[in-house]
Amino acid sequence: MGQRAVSELFGQLVRFGMVGGFTTGLYALVYSPLAKYEVTSPQVANICGYLVAMATGYFLHSRWSFRGHGTRDNPVRTTSRFFLVSLVSYALNAFWVFVLTDSRMFDGEWWWPLLPIVLVTPLVIFALNRRWVFG
Repeated sequence: MGQRAVSELFGQLVRFGMVGGFTTGLYALVYSPLAKYEVTSPQVANICGYLVAMATGYFLHSRWSFRGHGTRDNPVRTTSRFFLVSLVSYALNAFWVFVLTDSRMFDGEWWWPLLPIVLVTPLVIFALNRRWVFG
């Protein structure tokens, strides 16, 4: 991998991290009060957070995080792939919520899933977005 390619990858990773941090923060702002104050179940709170983060993420990632990477000659394909990857993100986050908060599993506090949601899910999603959605 040449110096230019490494620099481009690093720039994408930094931008993705900034947008991902922002959208993850939005997710947490939606999820946390709904789950903490038992407005709804943790899984429904997860769906609400996911929808807000997905819509914001598509706009910011397609226009900033991966700008100049790949082609955008087929916006239907790019949008549908982004949606599929976002479903992977949702499934991972639902998995974390289930395993860490469900009474049949770890029965943890409402905030436990936020740790892997912030630390693990974004790395998986970056790889999928870079290679498959915007590549």
